[in-house]
Amino acid sequence: MTRTRKTWRDFSAGQRAAIVAAGTLELALAVTAWTDLARRPADAVNGSKGKWAAIIAVNLVGPVAYFRWGRRAGG
Repeated sequence: MTRTRKTWRDFSAGQRAAIVAAGTLELALAVTAWTDLARRPADAVNGSKGKWAAIIAVNLVGPVAYFRWGRRAGG
């Protein structure tokens, strides 16, 4: 079975819009997480800030994990 790779033109206008929206959402979430991490004191972060900065870079999972487990309450 041979699969051909789709190019940008092969997607419908709705599919292209969904891809751009998902990418924008993912980028905005990562930027928000990195900004929060940069402004938050080190003692208000669970673990090292360097570790969390790297984890945030992992697609959608990283920023969600940071907001769920990376921040200490009251920080």
